[in-house]
Amino acid sequence: MDTSSTVTSINTDDTQQRPKWDNKVQYLLTCIGFAVGLGNVWRFPYLCQIYGGGAFLIPYLIALVFEGLPLLYLELAIGQSLRMGSIGVWHSISPLLGGVGVASMIISFLVGLFYNTILAWVLWYFFHSFQEPLPWSQCPVNNLTGYVEECVLSTPVNYFWYRKTLNITPDIEENGSLQWWLVVCLASAWSIVYICFIRGIETIGKAVYVTATFPYLVLTIFLIRALTLPGATDGLLYLFTPDWTILMDPQVWLDASTQIFFSLSLAFGGLIAFSSYNPRKNDCERDAVFVGCINSATSLYASIPIFAILGFKATSNYNSCLNSNILDLTNAFDVGDQNITIENYDSWLTTLNASDPERVSGLNLKHCDLKNFLDQSASGTGLAFIVFTEAVIEMPGSQVWAVLFFIMLFSLGLSSMFGNLEGVLTPLLDLHMVPKCIPKELFTGLICVVCFLVALIFTLGSGNYWLEIFNSYVGSVPLLVIAFFELVGVVFFYGINRFSDDIEMMTGRRPNLFWRVCWMGVSPLMLLVVLVAYVIVQAQKDPTYPTWNPEYVNFPEMEEKPYSDWVFAICVLLSVVPVISIPIVAAYRLMTRQTCSHNSKNLPNPYNNPTFTPDPIITHRTSAHLHPSAVCG
Repeated sequence: MDTSSTVTSINTDDTQQRPKWDNKVQYLLTCIGFAVGLGNVWRFPYLCQIYGGGAFLIPYLIALVFEGLPLLYLELAIGQSLRMGSIGVWHSISPLLGGVGVASMIISFLVGLFYNTILAWVLWYFFHSFQEPLPWSQCPVNNLTGYVEECVLSTPVNYFWYRKTLNITPDIEENGSLQWWLVVCLASAWSIVYICFIRGIETIGKAVYVTATFPYLVLTIFLIRALTLPGATDGLLYLFTPDWTILMDPQVWLDASTQIFFSLSLAFGGLIAFSSYNPRKNDCERDAVFVGCINSATSLYASIPIFAILGFKATSNYNSCLNSNILDLTNAFDVGDQNITIENYDSWLTTLNASDPERVSGLNLKHCDLKNFLDQSASGTGLAFIVFTEAVIEMPGSQVWAVLFFIMLFSLGLSSMFGNLEGVLTPLLDLHMVPKCIPKELFTGLICVVCFLVALIFTLGSGNYWLEIFNSYVGSVPLLVIAFFELVGVVFFYGINRFSDDIEMMTGRRPNLFWRVCWMGVSPLMLLVVLVAYVIVQAQKDPTYPTWNPEYVNFPEMEEKPYSDWVFAICVLLSVVPVISIPIVAAYRLMTRQTCSHNSKNLPNPYNNPTFTPDPIITHRTSAHLHPSAVCG
């Protein structure tokens, strides 16, 4: 059998039957929705805040230009050129790279599990945002005998998150039971994903008109409101005031590189799948630059209202602290007709300290420092479900702002889930691994059901601990490894000249020197440095995790506990298993090649004939590696 002809025939048939986007806007909105996710709202502002404000933008933009955009351009171009999902793309480039596509599919599956669990939490808060007052604004009463002690010792916001939502256990090894309310929310989240995804890009293309644009409307509304709040200026100054000395810290550059990489959703396979539905003559270079710049601009845009509101929260806490001290001073000293106010607090305290220092020190006044309150920002779930919900309580019309905030988070997460699920389904469908007797709609539903059942682990009392493990170990090293092999596959297996020819055929121009230099040297070198640095940094740490334990002597502080050996083994497995397919598939293909070469050494091979000239169309479509000794079996 002529293997090259077979591959060409299959690709031609797939191209004719492959669905297409209704228009360019749907495609761009889908890519933007996949790239712009929860991390733009609750991770980027946090990194800016802890790494010198505006100074962080320098390593971030460098990583965007030399790492993020080149990889984004590569994925969009290779998917559009070969018109297949991640497994099909890398297997067609070289059978030795088939494991790269498998690794992307596994990561998309694993990330989708915990990502949709976060959407379940968002739904839970969204449902409670209509209550008056908000349920996290005050402590519940315990049998009419007083407030619940755990809530009084911590805060109503913390209590609602850790006890009423997660019902968290004090240790990861204590599983607890399934929380029925989270199970219902998780089922709802997967049902919504299925409804939006039931017909593939036909329904996704319609859904993204809402899911990809609504967050920008909400962010704009929050921006207008936040800038009018007292303390907003303090929050913005704190966010963007540059601390140039922080750039000497290698950790800043490491976090900037990983943030832009994960923010663009590279190496998941979703972007390759989305671009494979494009017409052949689409300008993928312009798309990559547009999507990458919109993603980074969104991060900056989201930071402004977020930290304006956090500045408002810090100012409110600062004023409450001063008012508490003023009350103590008023009760302890006869101030006559003079009123101690926030405005004259410092001068009065100085006067009282001079006249009766021992009496003042005996009051144990609180240390009120606005900067300390601004330092109390957080990232991830801490920002969304603790810091921000606490700030919303102080805002007039708190229910409205809570509803808008959680609708925005759900829209951001839902758009990203489309890409995660696409990264799983498209490779399976392209490789005809789904029996023809099973409709695509049914198969999609089966995938969603399987994901829901596996994700039930995150609805246990220990579920939040497991979710943090998945987030830390699945979405880190494996993605860097996959991206590195993507660059190796295009540059050394497919060939940079052939890849440039494909781009010229699609866009009408060859990639310029900048793109070629990045693909051939700068980007893989940066990935390798980031990967090695990340592993070294992690290896120097003893892995611990924060726990919520009301029995802890310093409660409500989080108690740091080390991972047990078996839990740490799972952490390592989550980092290794997704990418172990890369060497396994390569080794299998090498052994298959040797066996085939031995069995067919006496067969005539046209490639051994110096006068043989291969068909240029087949050569372009399948590349030289597809000669019989390379693809046997």
